[in-house]
Amino acid sequence: MLRTSVALSARGYGVLRYVPTNLLLNAIRTRRGLKWGVPAMLLAVPYLYAAAICTTIINNGGPGWFYLLVLLFVWNALKFLWIGPVSVIQLVHVRAGERREGRSAWPALRHTRGHAAP
Repeated sequence: MLRTSVALSARGYGVLRYVPTNLLLNAIRTRRGLKWGVPAMLLAVPYLYAAAICTTIINNGGPGWFYLLVLLFVWNALKFLWIGPVSVIQLVHVRAGERREGRSAWPALRHTRGHAAP
């Protein structure tokens, strides 16, 4: 039973890696994408709105499987709410590391330092 559960989990991870929200979150976790973490938090609003709509439909006699959609929408909203503070912390950490190494955020300027024309 445990072996089957682990096998299904591994296959599920392989499939869920290519879900659009996970692709977007992976792009935000890159060095270039860290600055988009806080604006990405705004994507939680439509997900929470969709969850509220599904909950209203359920309360008005809609099908019970909409609870799965509510769970999915809330989970995605939490993922986007979570990526904002995490990306800010990672960005501060990366910039501090770059500053420690003496690297500039603009590589073109780094190469021209000290080489000004008279």
